[in-house]
Amino acid sequence: MAGINKVILIGNLGKDPETFTFENGVKKVSFSLATTESYKDKEGNKVDQTEWHNVVVWRGLADVAEKYLSKGSQVYIEGKIKTRAWDDKDGVKRYTTEIYADNMTMLGGKRDDSHIEKPTQKAPEVDIPEPEDDLPF
Repeated sequence: MAGINKVILIGNLGKDPETFTFENGVKKVSFSLATTESYKDKEGNKVDQTEWHNVVVWRGLADVAEKYLSKGSQVYIEGKIKTRAWDDKDGVKRYTTEIYADNMTMLGGKRDDSHIEKPTQKAPEVDIPEPEDDLPF
């Protein structure tokens, strides 16, 4: 049986997204995402525990993230965990774990939407007929 690698996160960006465009035009955007869980300790005090996640989005999602996300933005992310390794300049093996997002939804919060074009027409109202009382059963 195949394994499942699925992650769902809701959190806030810790800094503005970073964009990288490859020579072939493919765009990659990465950002840190904070998720915070609250619980009460033995003394009944509220404790917040924050985890930081490195999120990567590609292509179309990268375009959206680059255009609309900034530090503090709240997002819903679905994706998978990937760990990659490389050798640093001193030849030391380094690892990082990232969330490769394949679904992203921007959530509430205040944003400056003045640069986004808004529709100027209202959707037409549609008259829906009332159901008749003569039901066939």
